[in-house]
Amino acid sequence: MRKSLIAVAIGAAISVAACSDKDASQTTVESAKTEQVAASSLSQSNPFYAASTLPYQAPDFTKIRFEHYQPAFEAGMAEHSKEIEAIANNSAAPTFENTIVAMEKAGALLSRVSSVFYNVAGSNGNDDTRALQGELAPKMAQHRDNIMLNPTLFARVKAVYDNRAELEGEALRLVEDTYKGFVRAGAELDAEAQTKIRAINSETSSLTTEFQRNLMTLANENLIVVDSADELAGLSESEIQSLADAAAAAGHEGKYAIRITNTTRQPVLASLENRELRQRIWEASAYRGTGNTATDNRPLVKRLAELRAQKAELLGYDTWGDYVLETSMAAKPAAAQAMLRDLVPAVVSNVAAEQVAIQEMIEAEGGDFEVQPWDWAYYAEKVRAEKYALDANEVKQYFEFNRVVEDGVFYAMNQLFGITFEKLDNIPTYGDDIMVYEVKDVNGETLGLFYGDWFTRDGKRGGAWMSSFVSQSHLLDSKPVILNNQNIKKAAEGPTLLSFDEVSTMFHEMGHALHGMFSDVMYPSLAGTSVSRDYVEFPSTFQEDWMLNEQVLNNFAKHYETGEPIPAELLDKVLAAKNFNMGYDTLEYIASALLDLEYHTLSADAASSIDDVAAFEAAALERNGVAVAAVPPRYKSTFFAHVFAGGYSAGYYAYMWSEVLAADAFAFMQQNGGLTLENGQAFRDTILSKGNSKEPMQQYIDFRGQEPTVEALLQRRGLTAPKID
Repeated sequence: MRKSLIAVAIGAAISVAACSDKDASQTTVESAKTEQVAASSLSQSNPFYAASTLPYQAPDFTKIRFEHYQPAFEAGMAEHSKEIEAIANNSAAPTFENTIVAMEKAGALLSRVSSVFYNVAGSNGNDDTRALQGELAPKMAQHRDNIMLNPTLFARVKAVYDNRAELEGEALRLVEDTYKGFVRAGAELDAEAQTKIRAINSETSSLTTEFQRNLMTLANENLIVVDSADELAGLSESEIQSLADAAAAAGHEGKYAIRITNTTRQPVLASLENRELRQRIWEASAYRGTGNTATDNRPLVKRLAELRAQKAELLGYDTWGDYVLETSMAAKPAAAQAMLRDLVPAVVSNVAAEQVAIQEMIEAEGGDFEVQPWDWAYYAEKVRAEKYALDANEVKQYFEFNRVVEDGVFYAMNQLFGITFEKLDNIPTYGDDIMVYEVKDVNGETLGLFYGDWFTRDGKRGGAWMSSFVSQSHLLDSKPVILNNQNIKKAAEGPTLLSFDEVSTMFHEMGHALHGMFSDVMYPSLAGTSVSRDYVEFPSTFQEDWMLNEQVLNNFAKHYETGEPIPAELLDKVLAAKNFNMGYDTLEYIASALLDLEYHTLSADAASSIDDVAAFEAAALERNGVAVAAVPPRYKSTFFAHVFAGGYSAGYYAYMWSEVLAADAFAFMQQNGGLTLENGQAFRDTILSKGNSKEPMQQYIDFRGQEPTVEALLQRRGLTAPKID
């Protein structure tokens, strides 16, 4: 998932929403009125110039066209700049209201266009949106720097911060976070250092945007075109038809096209019998961006590592990791590395046992080769089938998409929180197969809107994530409009059947959605998921385990044709096999997380000396004891979007850190009644509603009564035997 897009673009300290400073001069007020009149007249030609009139200010996609984005961005930055200048140059003494709150209210137009454009670019992008992203990246970086490095504005912020003793609660938290944001942006540096920071920010923004664009290009360059259906043995008829449709859409009529997803391991490898094709697919995935095609991401990896290290040094930190993690729960890279490295021995031991079983299966079937990365998933499924007599395709028949959504995810959230999802057909969307729901609270009051964009499409980036079109804020009187994205391949005809992992991901992303939906704070900068990376994944990972709750499973796991519930024997196999191959899954994740930290704990000199990305990666994995040939990192350097395109640089460890919290919290809830409204309300009151209005560990202690331990995590992943009292 990703944080609110405008918070990423402008900075967490500058949340953009509407209105002008109450204490501004009369001239500024009159100027603002004039601009509002002008904006009103322009709104007829550009829908972003005025707030949407749809429920909850949901974007009106019947009016929005691509040509509206750029002028709205330009006007939005100009308007926001004027509002910021009015705050900075206000003749009245700095106060919380006329400085911090005024900043919270500024930038409504820029917020509207940003939240729509970046969501559409990620979910339904094309060459035009990608080109505009590239053009906007340095401009948005410059706009942010013009705010965060404005000495007059910072002087006012510092004055409020120095007099913060009179504040409490959310107001105090907001002032402290805002001040810290300015300092971390370089507000206290001299002019020469700030000039360097600006240059680094501009280049970094352009390079991360280029990296993301390249991933789209690489997916096309590494499209696997198969000539004959005979090569696709192991796939179902509907899967083969989907590949035929994909080939036709790509201009390869009569052939079959396999599009790689953004991980090293490809889902199709678990089913394909043709070993040569499996190798071809895996190599296309694992070597993308390394010069195997026209697009090469290696220079971007090296340069981004170098720029980040240089910026950290300018700001007085030893490494980029030290800078990033200062505001996280981990606080220091060493803490994150220690958490991951402590798991390595148990995980590698599990992998070794899994590899022995897979090698035995290969030899039992007459194979005379050692297991390779492209073999693992295929033979692991055979081992799973033999060990648990479990057929993944049989399980899919009980995971029909609509039933999973309505009777699974929505049902579980109703049982835990009392909320309901009412489908709306009158809210326009930006693409096909997007479902919109009005979410109602246990008392019948409306909470906001939820968009489910679950199916894959050309132009959608890989993976799954949550975002928002509108964030909750009492200050702005706004209710949340939340978006979940996934990349489920819709069946060419008939019902769409989901894998176990796809169902689990749907529950996960709903956890993020409710973190935004249940937000109950005053100030937009503190709303919803605006928390540290190693906390934001906690509420979402927590929700995954409700998928396996017996009450929930019995409600949605029904055969797509007969409606019969999943047989107890099959369900027992599913539960028994839940942690199968967990050594592999955990190791590929840990390897990526440690690789991220290796890049981002380099000094500026060390980062600039990286000559060979592949050699650096190999040495880093070896150094951390996670260099297992058959189990490569989930993300290799040249397509590690989380850290070289997204906001997880030095923070990919956060998923495991958050899982410690999630496993501990879920175990605690099970010990205290499980799936009940009382438990859900407690979790909502102490965690989901708080956003960043309170320090994360204190939120957790408020819920749990103590800090978490790792025991529940190890049990959740099947890496240790359950504790016996």
